Amino acid sequence: MTFGTTFKLSAVAVLFASCGAMLQGCNKTMALEITNIYENGDTAFHYDYCEDINDGRGFTSGIAGFCTGTGDAWVVVQEYHKLTGGKDKMSQFDSVLAEYALTGNNSTVSLTGYCSVWKKLGTSDKKFKQAQDNVRDDMYMAPAMVYAQQLGLKTSIAQGQLYDAGIQHGASDGPDGLGGMIKTTNALVTKDEPGDSGSTLTINGYKIDEIVWLNKFLSIRASVLSNPQEPTNMSGAWAKTLYRIKSYQFAVDTKEYNWTDSVSVLDNDGKPTTVTCSMAMSSQLGNGVARYGIAFLSLFLISVLNAI
Repeated sequence: MTFGTTFKLSAVAVLFASCGAMLQGCNKTMALEITNIYENGDTAFHYDYCEDINDGRGFTSGIAGFCTGTGDAWVVVQEYHKLTGGKDKMSQFDSVLAEYALTGNNSTVSLTGYCSVWKKLGTSDKKFKQAQDNVRDDMYMAPAMVYAQQLGLKTSIAQGQLYDAGIQHGASDGPDGLGGMIKTTNALVTKDEPGDSGSTLTINGYKIDEIVWLNKFLSIRASVLSNPQEPTNMSGAWAKTLYRIKSYQFAVDTKEYNWTDSVSVLDNDGKPTTVTCSMAMSSQLGNGVARYGIAFLSLFLISVLNAI
């Protein structure tokens, strides 16, 4: 993943001054729960989920839809191996998962029993759940927050939207990726545009309200979902998920910009639903704060080095 060349070395100081703006605690929990609705139909964390949804990505599994055909499922399994110390119940799939991750193979024929094992571990194995949390934060939450820091996003809703986009689109700079959609959105900023969010971004030398920018991003993302440019995303599955955009747009329209203990969005059927902060889940997710911060810092420093 690359983040372009807009970072400066002085931005390291900004990181330490503003890292508190990252999604964390209840804000993070609610962002995750909203995405859970889109992925699984409710706010629960389905660590045991596993099936082939016929989207050209092999088996889709776990809390972030980790796929055997795209390689992130293999990353989860490797993380699980680290936590178990080596040999475990997922080891039988290592060679196939490694090959599929390398080649982008979306076949499931050589993974007999994979979903059965995943579901069993996802139900009761704490280390397997932790592996999923770790990979979700490293691969999707942390990159989204790096982009949020680069842009200067302050609101919960804008940061949450970048995370959801990263989960579905990936964080790449390609036209369908999170980085690519941000670039396309920024290209639309050609004048000062005020608003009522209380947060102003500087894009292309212009001052634009954060929610005005977010509305532009939502429009670009909707266009990508309807007409993706990258061949691997052209199965037609994305066009059926425009409810993700409508859901966040509902929260924007009702001015729920900053979340404390609840936020109202639309479910996958277009009905309003209230997402609340699960204190127990926030506490559980808090166990990974140090790792999350390290991942964030690592990605940020990489982006700085790329700018030198």
